[in-house]
Amino acid sequence: MTDRPEKPLETHLSVLSLTTPVAMGYIPLGAVFGFLFVQAGGSAWLAILASVVVYAGAAQYMMIPMLAAGLSVGAIALATLVINLRHVFYGLSLLDKLPQSRWLKTYCVFGLTDETYSVLTTLPANTSARQMALITGLNQAWWVLGTSVGALAGTHAQLRLTGLEFALTALFAVLAVEQWRASQSAAPLWIALLAYAAAYVAAPQHALVVAMAISVLAGVFWPAPKSSQGPAQTDTDRGTP
Repeated sequence: MTDRPEKPLETHLSVLSLTTPVAMGYIPLGAVFGFLFVQAGGSAWLAILASVVVYAGAAQYMMIPMLAAGLSVGAIALATLVINLRHVFYGLSLLDKLPQSRWLKTYCVFGLTDETYSVLTTLPANTSARQMALITGLNQAWWVLGTSVGALAGTHAQLRLTGLEFALTALFAVLAVEQWRASQSAAPLWIALLAYAAAYVAAPQHALVVAMAISVLAGVFWPAPKSSQGPAQTDTDRGTP
C-alpha cells in the first residue's frame, strides 16, 4: 500500500502562506474603513456589503466623506473609476496568466488590487488557475473580515485608530521585498527608487505621479532580458497546428 501525496493540503498551505502578508495589512485597514463608515452614520451591513461588492480600498475610504456630504452615486462612481484606472494598465500584463474559465477570470479581474497583483506576478508559470482564484478570493476575504470587525466595533465602541494607517506602508514594504526576491534583476527596484528621488527633487507635490511616469518610460525602453534557454520554440516545433 503506497502513500498518496497530499497535494490539496500542500496547495492550501501554499496559498495561505502567500496571502498571509496581505492579511496583515488588509485586516487592520479594512477594520479602519468599517469603523469610520459606521462612525460617519452608515450601517454596519452596508460597510460589509461595500467591501464585498466594491472592494476598492482607497476608493472606499474616499466614499465615506462623499456619502456623508450627500453626493450622488454617479459622482462617487466616477471618482472611483478615476482612482482605480491604474488597474486597467497594469492588469493588461496578467491577461495571458488569468484562468481560462470565464467565471474565474471575471472574478480575478474584479478582485485585482495592488497587493493581489504583486502576489500574482511572483507566482511560477505553472501556477494553476484554481490557485490564482484562491489567492484573489482570500485577499478579499481578509478585507471583508477586517471591515466586519471594524463595523461591529464602531457600532458599540469609540476606539482610537492612531497608527493603524502604517499597516499599508508595512504591507507594501513586504510586497516590494518579495517582488525583488522573485525578480531576476534588481534593475526595476533601482529604477523605481531613483525615479522617485528625482521626482521628489523636481516636483515634491507630484512626486509619485512623476515617478510612476518615469518608471513606465523606463520599462518601455529598457532592453528585454536575453533568454538563457536559447531561441524560443515555434508552434511547429511544439507540434501544435
